[in-house]
Amino acid sequence: MTLVLGWMATVTAQQTNGTYSFLRATNSARVAALGGLPLPMNDNDIQLSTFNPAAIDSTMSNRLGLSYVDYYSDINFITAQYARHFTGIGSFAATVQYHNYGHFDETSEGGTVLGDFSVSDYSVNIGWGRRLSPHWSIGAALKYAGLQYESYAAGALAVDVAGMYHTDNNWIITLNARNIGTQLFNNFDNRHCPLPFSIDVGASHKLEHLPLTVMVWYDDLQKWNKMMETPLYIEEHTDPITGELTAENGVVHFAKNLATHLVVGGELYIGKNIVLRSAFNYGKRYAMNVPKARTMVGFSAGLAVKIKMFEISYARSRDNITLSPNYLTITLDLNKF
Repeated sequence: MTLVLGWMATVTAQQTNGTYSFLRATNSARVAALGGLPLPMNDNDIQLSTFNPAAIDSTMSNRLGLSYVDYYSDINFITAQYARHFTGIGSFAATVQYHNYGHFDETSEGGTVLGDFSVSDYSVNIGWGRRLSPHWSIGAALKYAGLQYESYAAGALAVDVAGMYHTDNNWIITLNARNIGTQLFNNFDNRHCPLPFSIDVGASHKLEHLPLTVMVWYDDLQKWNKMMETPLYIEEHTDPITGELTAENGVVHFAKNLATHLVVGGELYIGKNIVLRSAFNYGKRYAMNVPKARTMVGFSAGLAVKIKMFEISYARSRDNITLSPNYLTITLDLNKF
């Protein structure tokens, strides 16, 4: 059991920015369909509140969001969100996220099954947002993140801050700093585990003569080099005779590294009640693709259907060459009941 827990902690730490990498996980169908980053949008969709607190405003008041993610094997994520506006103070949105990784057998050193234990991550988020003027809005969120692996636990406290600028010609630009904080405790090995801090900037533009909104994001503004020695990188830059890695052309390396930061996507409205969504994340494709394999890694797509006070959103995101998580979100406008 100890070996399993140690392996899980190590793998989590290596994947993306440490043990608390689940704080960057996408639980919303809309956000997943559009690339998995804080959306530069400002409408009444409560799905936006967890990822971009600057999007929280009075139009979200008394709205409820419920999300379910069918991840891999028996792994699943559940999220609940609720927002409320208070005159003179601003709007608040509360989010609870729970990541369940299933049950594991607890065994002795001799292999005798002693029982089982569960593995999970969770976070509780309180976000605040306020419109300062027709052009500017700001937001912040306080979150507690916890891990429970059998009797092993860890916890951290973090803050997100964001700003959003609205132009007169349907442009929205947003800047987000996420997961600013520190670990509070860790009884795995008493090791300090950093939080997945990131700064993201994004822009969206709603076209004037077409029901289409196009978006582009640049993530991890705080670090430049995201190139890793992935299987693709190793195969492309290994000398077939010596087996040594060769240097890449400077211009090509710059272009690829820039592309690993970029995500592009869009939403197309079909009438008033149907929305089609899609995005491409080159950074995910570069990190998770396999050489010579023709795959859709990095692509995501989804749709939403509005029925009276309900909106049902569905998405699939190709995160690796084998599986694609399914995202389902239902939002309700409780004001209409």
